Amino acid sequence: MDKLTTMKTFVSVVQEGSFSKAADKLDISPQLVSKYVSALEEGLATRLLHRTTRKVSTTEAGDHYFTRCLQVLDDIDDMENSLDNLNENVSGVLSISAPMSFGVKHLAPLLVEFQKRYPNLKLDLNLTDQFVDIVEQGIDIALRIGVLKSSSLIAKKIAPIRLAVFASPSYLAQHGTPTTLEELQSHNYLRYAHTEPTKKLRGANELKNELKLESNLVANNGDLLLNAAIAGGGIAMQPTFIAGEALAQGKVVRILKDYEPEPIGLYMVYANRQFLPSKVRAFVDFASNYYTDTPYWDLGE
Repeated sequence: MDKLTTMKTFVSVVQEGSFSKAADKLDISPQLVSKYVSALEEGLATRLLHRTTRKVSTTEAGDHYFTRCLQVLDDIDDMENSLDNLNENVSGVLSISAPMSFGVKHLAPLLVEFQKRYPNLKLDLNLTDQFVDIVEQGIDIALRIGVLKSSSLIAKKIAPIRLAVFASPSYLAQHGTPTTLEELQSHNYLRYAHTEPTKKLRGANELKNELKLESNLVANNGDLLLNAAIAGGGIAMQPTFIAGEALAQGKVVRILKDYEPEPIGLYMVYANRQFLPSKVRAFVDFASNYYTDTPYWDLGE
């Protein structure tokens, strides 16, 4: 027996206060109403209703189940309405925050394709590597990279982010190619300002002494560090979405593969709302399937 039908019948009985009134509302016989409710109780192995000759009332379990049924049925109606009218109703302004390098290199094609599907929607994009409080600043969706801390926000992973250690062929020819973390310590490390390399490199915690990397250049932008590595300035560790093209072209060479950190993630983060705006839902659904488990920037590796 269809569970959704029995749930709707049970809700009608509770709302109308009797089997006969629920039958009139649903345009079915009182006997069928009773059959549906009995089947629901039998399937749950729980009595949901007190039945007397004068009235029908919910048991404690029935009252709890009634509340949950209302939420489920409302969610189903909301989903069906949003799917029926999604293209027509997705409008207004969708505000998005994203990391600078990822946004510049990889976000524009996604946004253009998204707007082709929803031409009535305008996008307001803010690129920044700083942490953004999306609730306080009124931002609909933020793209974030890393291991996210627990919060009241919803986080949905949309792509893996792999990190590579690399240097230019000219730098390695002049200074040698390190094959262990101990050897890496004798090289110049081009450090990203917001990370601590000793905590990221695989095996770093197992060294007898703390891994100390000398850096004559610290920057808060990965593209600059990549360009510095291409110019022969030292060894860098950056996501492959930044370094992938240079690696494929041989401008830099991947080294220390056995010590690369575990992949992290690219996430969409948005507020936990009971009824998600259609513009946010549309973007979440679209972006969720855009990059895949092996993003295009990793295909050349």
